[in-house]
Amino acid sequence: MNVRRLAHLTGLVFSGLFAGFLLAVLVLENSLRSSPASVYTQVRHVELDALDKLALATLAPAAAAVLVLAVLAFRTRARERWFALAALLLMAAIFIITASVNVPINNDQLDWSVTTPPADWENQRNRWQLAHLIRTLTALTTFAVLATAMALRPDSRAVDIPSRSGRSRPAVSSRAS
Repeated sequence: MNVRRLAHLTGLVFSGLFAGFLLAVLVLENSLRSSPASVYTQVRHVELDALDKLALATLAPAAAAVLVLAVLAFRTRARERWFALAALLLMAAIFIITASVNVPINNDQLDWSVTTPPADWENQRNRWQLAHLIRTLTALTTFAVLATAMALRPDSRAVDIPSRSGRSRPAVSSRAS
């Protein structure tokens, strides 16, 4: 397996894990929409205890792999270079949304009291959830772009077929030439 293919596969797997993680948080946050301030604040404190570590553990390798993929795809003028660039730009958007909206609100929420959340807690919740929805959709789109690029790679359709001697030989692509 060459480096570009490994970067593509790593980016695909970790971007999928990251998108799935964000989707799970989105479902949890949506279920809290009708909860009172104290319940919302308590759940956010639990979320903020360790979920940021999971986000970093899935996003960092995805972003690094997509960066490597984009550089290598453009150097070799690979067919999937535009998909790699799109995925890289989408990853950048995720970082920008996270750093400019979600992280500052997360930092504020760490200081909220469960018994007396701030008066504007609903406004803060709504801003955070809207930004989270946008980055979740962006992460899902990133995964879809990488999956599409993987499916369109010429070598992704070839399989090894064992010959009578027991050795594998590459099969002809499933598309007619």
